[in-house]
Amino acid sequence: MARPIELIISQGRVGDRTGGALPGALKTGRALSRMLGVDARVVGTPAAAKDDDWSECLPAATATLHALRDAVRDAFARDATPVLATNTCGASIGTLPTVAEHHPDAVVLWIDAHGDFNTPDTTESGYLGGMVVAAACGLWDSGHGAGLNPAQVVIVGGRDIDPAERLLLDQHGVTVLTPAESSPNRVSEIVAGRDVWIHVDWDVLEPGYIPAAYRVDAGMLPHEVAAIFAAIDPARVLGVELAEFEEGDQGIPSHLSVDLILQTFQALRLGR
Repeated sequence: MARPIELIISQGRVGDRTGGALPGALKTGRALSRMLGVDARVVGTPAAAKDDDWSECLPAATATLHALRDAVRDAFARDATPVLATNTCGASIGTLPTVAEHHPDAVVLWIDAHGDFNTPDTTESGYLGGMVVAAACGLWDSGHGAGLNPAQVVIVGGRDIDPAERLLLDQHGVTVLTPAESSPNRVSEIVAGRDVWIHVDWDVLEPGYIPAAYRVDAGMLPHEVAAIFAAIDPARVLGVELAEFEEGDQGIPSHLSVDLILQTFQALRLGR
C-alpha cells in the first residue's frame, strides 16, 4: 500500500536573492495540493529578497529551517512521504540532515545544474544555496546538523561547478553526472534498489521551460527528468523537494511552467 503524501510549502526567506522564488513555491504548492487532493502545511513568513552573504541570511532563516526540519520529521514519524515546494535550495539545510538521521542509507539525488558543494572557504558568491549539500555532509557547520554521507549523493545534470567545488566533490566521493550522463539506466544502476530522497532545482533544465533564478545552458529537457523519475520505484521514494521555480521570469507564462512541473512530478507515481 502506498504511503500517504504530506505536502509542505516553504514561505520563509532562506537566502533568496530574487523576488519570484517565494511566489513560485506557493504557486507550485497550491497546484500540487489541488492535484494530490491534500492540504498543504505552510511554513515560514515571507520577507523581501536581498543580495546578502550566507553569514547574514542563515541566522535570519533559523525559524524557517527549524519548521522545515520539523515538518519532514513529522511526516517520517507518520510513515508518510513529504513533498516540498521550496523557494531556494537553501531550504534543504533544514531537510537533508533530517533525511540522514532517519534514513542513513538513502541515496540523495540532487538534480541541479550546480553541485551546491561550496563551503565558506571556497564560495565565490557567498550564496547560501550553493553550500547546502556540503553543509549536510559536514564539510562546514551550518548549525542545523549534518550526517549525510557524500558517497550517497548523486548530482544529476551538474554542469556549472566551480573548480574548488569540483575538487571537494571528487575528494569526498560525490557522484556527478553531466546532462549527457544522466540517463534513467545510469541513475537506476546507482540507486540499486535503495531508498531515495529527490531534490530538483529547475535550473537543471535547458532555459526556456521552467524559469529559475540562475540560467545555465546545455541543460536537461523536461522529458529526460520525467524519464528518470519513471525509472525509480515509487515505494523507494522517501520524499521530494521541488525548488527554485522563479515565477514571472523570462517571459514564460507561470501557468505553463506549473503545468510542466506537475507533469514531471507525476512521473514519480507517488501515492498510487
